[in-house]
Amino acid sequence: MLLQCYLYPPSILPQLRTNLQSSLFLPTRCRTSHAPLLRSITVKASISTVMDADAQVTLLKKGIAELYDESSGIWEALWGDHMHHGFYDTDVKVSGSLSDHRAAQIRMIEEALRFGSVPEDPKKWPKNVVDVGCGIGGSSRYLAKKFGAHCQGISLSPFQVQRANSLAAADGLADKASFQVADALDQPFPDGQFDLVWSMESGEHMPDKRKFVSELARVAAPGARIIIVTWCHRNLSPSEESLQTWEKAHLKKICDAYYLPEWCSAADYVEMLESLSLQDIKTADWSQNVASFWPAVIRSALTWKGLTSLVRSGLKTIRGALVMPLMIQGYQKGLIKFAIITCRKPE
Repeated sequence: MLLQCYLYPPSILPQLRTNLQSSLFLPTRCRTSHAPLLRSITVKASISTVMDADAQVTLLKKGIAELYDESSGIWEALWGDHMHHGFYDTDVKVSGSLSDHRAAQIRMIEEALRFGSVPEDPKKWPKNVVDVGCGIGGSSRYLAKKFGAHCQGISLSPFQVQRANSLAAADGLADKASFQVADALDQPFPDGQFDLVWSMESGEHMPDKRKFVSELARVAAPGARIIIVTWCHRNLSPSEESLQTWEKAHLKKICDAYYLPEWCSAADYVEMLESLSLQDIKTADWSQNVASFWPAVIRSALTWKGLTSLVRSGLKTIRGALVMPLMIQGYQKGLIKFAIITCRKPE
């Protein structure tokens, strides 16, 4: 109930989708003959099952890089440099102010640090941080300023990396925050380099979640904190072997638009962390705390600035916009969970 009160009522979602598919995101000249364009927009981005596994992963990574090359500039123009959900109190009505939503994104970082038991004592602050799936470097620059740490970020998107390095330089942080194009499943760092391993909403893109978690643990120094904030599907009950058919179909539509492989649950992450003998494993469902976020994103997309930016952006970004209501529906139905999973590498 708390979740639904922060979201658009279900009755408005079909109309939102209709609007997104029609005049809102298409130039006037296309409105009367946009069927071919819409067909191309809805072409599935999922990988053909007849391809071998390596080719599937290669194509997935290419799609992820191109999606963020295309969309990151629009996101920054509308929302700033933090490319993740905001954290909101569940018992407080959220204003429509964009500044409040941006403050909620900063709060997300602080809440994740708190939940992950990152020390508040300056003598114990992390000195070396890796930002896995760094976006345009918002988290890295924030952590570099907060802790005086050296932060290294990686992304598959050349645009994001270039922009992140530019913003770091403009912020006087070129010696504290640096970014490179790299694969989270094969990180270009030696074992045990970082005392804070940070992954803010990138795990959902990983085609091999076990390899992803293994790499996070590998680059973590003894005693390091690992913080994973990610989209998950609901935990399965003891009697279930898989999600229901309708749930799989719902997630697949989102996967096709956002270049996501199969989802997993927070319980799956816990099992993977346990298999690596990591300690102090904790998880929480923050779905209600982010419930105000997607409606706010949709509202920003429906402004003149948002609409004109989307029209110019390209098909991948438009396709992502069209499925935003499905994210809201997924949260409302309890299928999609916004999870935080944290742990510590043994000394």
